[in-house]
Amino acid sequence: MSPQDALTEARDLSAEFGETLANHAAMVLQAQALLGGSEADARRFLDAYVAANGLGPIAPSTVTIRREDWTARLGDRAAEGAYRAFFRAELARLGSAAALQRAYLPSLLPGIAASALHALMRLAYANDAGNAGEVAESLGYWAATFLPLGAGVGAPPVTDEPAGVLLRVAAEPSLAGMVFDEEGLLWHAMRRTAAMPAFAPAYDWLAVGPDTLRRMARDALAVFAATMEFCALHALTGTHWLRLILPVLEPADQERAIRFFWQAIAAVYPKMGCPLPLSEQAAARQRALPAPDWTTIAAAACASNEEHDISLVYSARCEEAVWNDPLYRVVAARRMGLLGA
Repeated sequence: MSPQDALTEARDLSAEFGETLANHAAMVLQAQALLGGSEADARRFLDAYVAANGLGPIAPSTVTIRREDWTARLGDRAAEGAYRAFFRAELARLGSAAALQRAYLPSLLPGIAASALHALMRLAYANDAGNAGEVAESLGYWAATFLPLGAGVGAPPVTDEPAGVLLRVAAEPSLAGMVFDEEGLLWHAMRRTAAMPAFAPAYDWLAVGPDTLRRMARDALAVFAATMEFCALHALTGTHWLRLILPVLEPADQERAIRFFWQAIAAVYPKMGCPLPLSEQAAARQRALPAPDWTTIAAAACASNEEHDISLVYSARCEEAVWNDPLYRVVAARRMGLLGA
């Protein structure tokens, strides 16, 4: 059996399941393999994931996406199959993943919150693997689940600190006071927050500069380390995914991608309860904790059937390699139950 068999099978499944929950299988199996997982690990995970979630193939679509009006059905989940077929055909026409993304990704950036950022995840992993076919599938997923949260009001930026944007959300009573269903979908929470009048200028608040991505990674890690909270996990992993797609964009579109991404994190911040990021003093104490090495943490993740275990450990290991912050290893160990509270 080829070591890619489970992953190939996963890539043919519908991108969402049930109540529009994101299907993580294709991305998680790629991460699992990069963490050192075997084909047996992949098969065990996929079989359990399919059985638990009732995953199936992409539903047939009764529509056709045409190049001249391809944006007409953005956000229409019933068009997933049509959008994926469209981008496969466009890949064949344009000849490369890079050309495909240059033609279409800039127009998709306002909907980066698609499927609670999981379309971004799939595209990031496709780019990382150099898999042009997966790039096409990812763009189809993104288009079908496109979720715009607003393009701002043209106000000047107010902070160059990503955490400052979150604290500004927390300072708005109508946003900080929002109440959410604890089990509700992340993208539903993002959409609800974005509909609040006080959130309209959120896209404008962040001043983007050469150091913004590093600050964003730092602040996402600080929020997750303070809370170990599910939505905050997606801020940490999402910053990794964003970093992987930025090189395919022109500088002006990189800035837009950064703004739209952090707007999505700000939109889910009220669902987190608007927690304060970990202070630098508290972060220093956590960094000093005796976390096991990455080999041990990765082995625990590969043995897990929980998709967010694998996703978090892989992203944390990748981000530590770039930003050289041992706090990533601490939070990964804590997630896997390898570190005391």
